[in-house]
Amino acid sequence: MDESDLFDDPRLTAMGLLYEARDGLLAKLEPTWKSSGLSGLDLNALLRLSRSPERRLRMTDLATQTSLSTSGVTRLVDRLSAAGLVERVLDPADRRSARAVLTDAGVRRLEQVLPDYLDAIQRWFTGLLTPEQLDALTTALRIVRDATNPDATARTD
Repeated sequence: MDESDLFDDPRLTAMGLLYEARDGLLAKLEPTWKSSGLSGLDLNALLRLSRSPERRLRMTDLATQTSLSTSGVTRLVDRLSAAGLVERVLDPADRRSARAVLTDAGVRRLEQVLPDYLDAIQRWFTGLLTPEQLDALTTALRIVRDATNPDATARTD
C-alpha cells in the first residue's frame, strides 16, 4: 500500500466526518442550553437523570454515562445541587453509595430548555435525514456505543 492509499483510507474519512459533524452540532446546539444557564455537561446529566427510572442514577452510573471520573461527577452533582436542580441521596441499603436525583426544579429547567433544544436538534440533525436514514444511524450508533462503551446504558438496579 503506498502512502496516498493510506491517507485516502475510507475509515479516516468516516472518523473525520464523525468528528466534524459532532463539532458542528455542538456549535449549533450550544446556544439552547446556554440561554438557560446550563453547560452541555449540565444538560447531558439532567437529561440522563430525567430519562432514568425514578429520575435517579447511582453516581457511578452517571459518571460512566457522562464520561466523567468519580471526582468529576461529584463536582458536577455538587454544582447542580447548589443550583437546586439535583439532589444527592445516600442509598439506604449501602450508605457508601449515593444516587443523583433530579429535583422538581431540575424538571422545570429541562422543560424550559427542551423546546428550543429539540427544535435545534430537528433543524440541524434529525430533520436533515429521512426516517430511514435516522433509523439506520440510530441503529449504527447503538452498535458502536455497545461495543466501545457498554456501561453507558442505564441500569435499573
